[in-house]
Amino acid sequence: MVKRLGTRRPARPLAEGRWFWRRLYALTVTAALFWLLRGAVRATPPERLPETANGLMTLMALILVLYLVAPTAQQLAAVAANLRLRLAVRGRP
Repeated sequence: MVKRLGTRRPARPLAEGRWFWRRLYALTVTAALFWLLRGAVRATPPERLPETANGLMTLMALILVLYLVAPTAQQLAAVAANLRLRLAVRGRP
């Protein structure tokens, strides 16, 4: 197979470099929120329990959604670079 100079195959996207730490962070935060929910249930007067539990469960759901849906730093950098190129093509700095 002859390799031509100046021709490159498109690079494959790399896997997220820090996936272990991202998952460890999500697991740690979720466990801490469950611990807070347990403590809040024990310390809260019975008439305030529904509001307290609802607020903590909403926060847990938000973190889960952000973990599953939010883009990685590599994806955000690619979007920013693409946007910068598009703006430069239009004549903007």
